[in-house]
Amino acid sequence: MERIWLKSYPPGVPTEIDPSRYASLTALLEESFGAYRGNPAFACMGRQIGYGELDALSRRLAAWLQAQGIVRGARIAIMMPNVLQYPVALVAILRAGYVVVNVNPLYTPRELEHQLKDSGAEAIVILENFARTLETVIAGTGIRHVVVAAMGDLLGAKGALVNFVVRRVKKLVPAWRLPGHVRFNDALAAGAGLTFTPVEQRPDDIAFLQYTGGTTGIAKGAMLLHRNLVANVLQSEAWLEAAYMTRPDVTRYVTAAALPLYHVFALTICGLLTIRTGSLAVLVPNPRDIAGMIRQLRGYAVTTFPAVNTLYNAMLNHPDFDRLDFSRLLVANGGGMAVQEAVAQRWYEKTHTPIVEGYGLSETSPSVTCNPTTVTQYGGTIGVPLPSTEISIRDDDGSEVPLGEAGEICIRGPQVMAGYWKRPDETARAMTPDGFFRSGDIGTMDERGYVKLVDRKKDMILVSGFNVYPNEIEDVVAKLPGVFEVAAVGVPDAHSGEAVKLFVVKRDPELTEADVFAFCKSQLAGYKRPRFVEFRDDLPKTNVGKILRRELRSGSA
Repeated sequence: MERIWLKSYPPGVPTEIDPSRYASLTALLEESFGAYRGNPAFACMGRQIGYGELDALSRRLAAWLQAQGIVRGARIAIMMPNVLQYPVALVAILRAGYVVVNVNPLYTPRELEHQLKDSGAEAIVILENFARTLETVIAGTGIRHVVVAAMGDLLGAKGALVNFVVRRVKKLVPAWRLPGHVRFNDALAAGAGLTFTPVEQRPDDIAFLQYTGGTTGIAKGAMLLHRNLVANVLQSEAWLEAAYMTRPDVTRYVTAAALPLYHVFALTICGLLTIRTGSLAVLVPNPRDIAGMIRQLRGYAVTTFPAVNTLYNAMLNHPDFDRLDFSRLLVANGGGMAVQEAVAQRWYEKTHTPIVEGYGLSETSPSVTCNPTTVTQYGGTIGVPLPSTEISIRDDDGSEVPLGEAGEICIRGPQVMAGYWKRPDETARAMTPDGFFRSGDIGTMDERGYVKLVDRKKDMILVSGFNVYPNEIEDVVAKLPGVFEVAAVGVPDAHSGEAVKLFVVKRDPELTEADVFAFCKSQLAGYKRPRFVEFRDDLPKTNVGKILRRELRSGSA
């Protein structure tokens, strides 16, 4: 296949990257600890830790984990928002030879239990705000070691005050009990007296189990190898270089890390790429609090701002937006969901920097395509394939379609996962015989090599950049007494892009919207919960009885 997109590459961007330069992601991180020892690495709530401190703290936690007798290759979960403890735990787990399992801290007990059991996680590092959720399910999992962090850990003298406010004033920490747990700072202190044993890792070792619903809605772990992450970090670095070359006066890179690091987009761009380039990432624990996020970012000359459309829009509409310093902004990366043209235009008017839209998936570590970082206007595409990446637009028979025609976006490159954890059948369905990953997304490619999304995975709902799978929602709601049939679809929403709407056929005439909402609140993370419920006498179906979500969607548009 002719790689026609290469002619659209900005000057200076390589067509290929060489991930074999590093035996593992850990080796790449270790190099940065040596090269940028005196640089600040991560900042949060007024406190910064440098690369030297990140090196030391992660070594201590890694030594403590090894001392627990956890064997190489074991899965260790992280259940935290963007706080300083997250990068420390992330690096420690990788260095100690384990596999990181990122967990959304807003998961309900049902969702958390599935992920911990499916991954076989033996240990977890968790913020105390969410320990109550873990308490309710831990007995049914393989978790044997629990490290509990508090918000004020690593904040120095102000940490005690922060913990008091979080626990006593804002009451954000429900009562919990986890016998045998160890406090995060205690594990660090104990690790300081232990010997850390470096682990020789290989490119094909698993670095992350990044959970995704895929096309089925059943959460499964994408096995991201060390070489996958190394490749995507190097691909992203090479792609951003074109923007850096336009501003030689900018020598210190500062990333606004408002997207949660447990999400693969932020993990790579805000976390791993930050460390690779010796940059500073300003961690925002709660991006839904726009005023608080702006306070966190004030005083920093942000150079890179990865975000989703809803976050850009919310910031633009906040009265304090103009108080931020975007004079050195080089790139605003738009991903996770479609960037709306009106939002992109307003952003450019305010910051004089375009939103550069890209595309990726959990299964691809995540970045696949991106618009050139030198563009000056909204283009409406997801850009061209990154270095060493191939895109093939194919029909249902697996044949490549002509330019301009719609087909499934299929991806081949060094960032593509090794497969789904313990699901060889799902892996086989996702891959073509010639090694392309079937994204399930429908798109077109033009003569310049630019890809445009036409439709997403058949019924998937995209809420603020997060995938919501109707199958999962329907399985949950069907368990509610009083429900006879249920269908979930996505409907347009000005704030989140899409919102979940339920169509319910009652078994019990007394069933109310409030009953449905209350049940979903106990079973589903916030972004998965329905915003609307419509009761019907019946649901449209095919001649074999399959519910026609498409008809329900079109009737709700």
